[in-house]
Amino acid sequence: MKIEFKRFFVPAVRVLERAMALIVLACVVVAMIKGGITLAGMDWSAKETFYELIYRILLLVIGLELVRMLITHSLGAVLELLAFVIARKMLKPDLTATDIILSVLAFVILLAGRKHLMSTTCYDEGELGAGPEPRGNEGPASSPPAPGRS
Repeated sequence: MKIEFKRFFVPAVRVLERAMALIVLACVVVAMIKGGITLAGMDWSAKETFYELIYRILLLVIGLELVRMLITHSLGAVLELLAFVIARKMLKPDLTATDIILSVLAFVILLAGRKHLMSTTCYDEGELGAGPEPRGNEGPASSPPAPGRS
């Protein structure tokens, strides 16, 4: 009975996660359009408008990272989502010194955890940045020269 429950439960949860990811993605698109309309009507000579722009962009990025986390189930996606949440919190103009210190400490802990606690198998392909290419595709540097060239 336990095996049957797990066989039904896991795919059902995956479908629900993907449905939630689609809903969040649709909300991000709507927020982007509505936010763009709102920002277009704001006074761009005020520095508060720029803060509002950055705040809204980070909120959209958090939404996109949430979608990515729901679909990929990557620990790297979770850490990046938390990093964007901390970054968004740090950009508020009314932070106290304690808030700044705690945010910086949380960010450093996230970076240290990503570097020292995660193995390379936790990352998706291409997520580590520019690294060595996969074997069998050494690129143009190791390919023989074209005929007529030396």
